[in-house]
Amino acid sequence: MLAIDRTSVVPLYFQIRENLLAEIRSSRLKAGDPLLSEQQLSAQLGVSRMTARQALQSLCSLGVAYRQKGKGTFVSKIKFEINFRHVQSFSEQMGALGFSVNSKVLSLGMVPAPPEIAVALRVAPHSEIVRLQRLRMAATLPVAIEWSHLPHHLCPGLVEQFSPGDSLYETLAKRYGIHIQVADETVEVGLAGAEDVRLLRVRKGSPLFLFTRVAYLADGQPVEYVKSRYRADRYKIVSRLTRPGV
Repeated sequence: MLAIDRTSVVPLYFQIRENLLAEIRSSRLKAGDPLLSEQQLSAQLGVSRMTARQALQSLCSLGVAYRQKGKGTFVSKIKFEINFRHVQSFSEQMGALGFSVNSKVLSLGMVPAPPEIAVALRVAPHSEIVRLQRLRMAATLPVAIEWSHLPHHLCPGLVEQFSPGDSLYETLAKRYGIHIQVADETVEVGLAGAEDVRLLRVRKGSPLFLFTRVAYLADGQPVEYVKSRYRADRYKIVSRLTRPGV
C-alpha cells in the first residue's frame, strides 16, 4: 500500500512518484509490470485524478515508465545515468541514484603489466600490478563487467585483504591514503561476446558501452587503469555542453 503525508510540504504528486519509484528501484515492480491507474491511485490515496496523472507523467518523464494508449502505464527498463562531470566509482554513482549495489569478484590477483597498461600507470613493462575483475550489479540487475588495474607498490596487501562487498575507492582512501581526484575516460561502442552473454544476461551481439579510464591523484600520479563493459540498454550518458566564449 502506498502512503502519503498530507501534513508535509512535499507536493502530493511528488510523494506518490517517490513511492512508486522506490518500488521500481527495489525490483518489487519489474520491467513490464503495470502501474496503478489514475483512477486506482485517486481512490486508494484520496487524491484528485489530476494529482495521480501528474505523478504518473513524472515517472514517464524520468524514463522509468511508459504509457500505452488504452492499456495503462507500465514499468520500463531503467537506464542508469553516467555524468561525465564527476569522478565517481560505480558504487557512488548507483548510491547517488538510490539503487542498492552488489559486486561479484570474478578474479583478483597479481599479473605482469601489459605494455598499454604499463604506459598508462607509468610503471615498468611486465612489472607486477593488481588486477581486479568484478561483475557490477544495481538493483539486482547485472550492469557491467569491470577490470581494475593498480600499481602493486601503491597498495600492498590489497589482494589478500580485499573483500567482495568492499568499495575499491573507499578501501584505497582509508587503507592506503589514495584519494582519486581526476580521471581521463573514453567511451566506445562494442558488441556482446560469449562472456558478456553469460555474465550480463544479454544476447550475443547486443550493444555495449566500452569505457577506458585512467584515474589520478591530485599531483597527476596515475593510480588506476580501468576497462569496463556496460549494458547499453541499462545505461545512458549525460553531459552538459557549453559554447566557448559565450
